[in-house]
Amino acid sequence: MNDRAKLLKTVQCYSFAMLEASLFLDTHPECREALEYYNKYKKLCEEQKRLFEEKYGPLTMASDANSESWQWANGPWPWELCANED
Repeated sequence: MNDRAKLLKTVQCYSFAMLEASLFLDTHPECREALEYYNKYKKLCEEQKRLFEEKYGPLTMASDANSESWQWANGPWPWELCANED
């Protein structure tokens, strides 16, 4: 697995942890431990997304902040698994 694929997998894992925590918080909104867990993985996810995007380009259309040119279509896109392998 190359560095790009490892970083993308890390982003996906942290995103999944956030999603699961958010579903739990939907039914347990007063659970401080769950909120702390969510915030921890949100911060980790944001850091990893920033690293990924600095190195490999935008993960989503919304994160294409380049005002000089449209980078989103320069791929490979995150879901193109064969492009993420070496």
